[in-house]
Amino acid sequence: MAHAVIEKNKPQTHRPNIMKTKLTTLLTTALLGLALASCSTSGGAKPYPFDVCIVSGNKLGSMGTPITKVHQGQQIKFCCEPCVEEFDETPAKFMAKLPQ
Repeated sequence: MAHAVIEKNKPQTHRPNIMKTKLTTLLTTALLGLALASCSTSGGAKPYPFDVCIVSGNKLGSMGTPITKVHQGQQIKFCCEPCVEEFDETPAKFMAKLPQ
């Protein structure tokens, strides 16, 4: 029982240090995540100039979230996965649709 009294009267210096460490780790992780997200969106690729799928001509977003891919430094957007597969079979055919 004497042990409990000693622990109770002990200063609580350990808890704030744990909180500082957790807060610092959380903020560092959040900032790193934001930095990586902004860098990895297109990676310096030329932006996609159309609001339609390069393969089907469907409006982007009409079939869910558009799929973005970078091909030879050019960002390409697709309406669905089958269009990505068709593009991969003959990319030159679809790249010719882009303005030079």
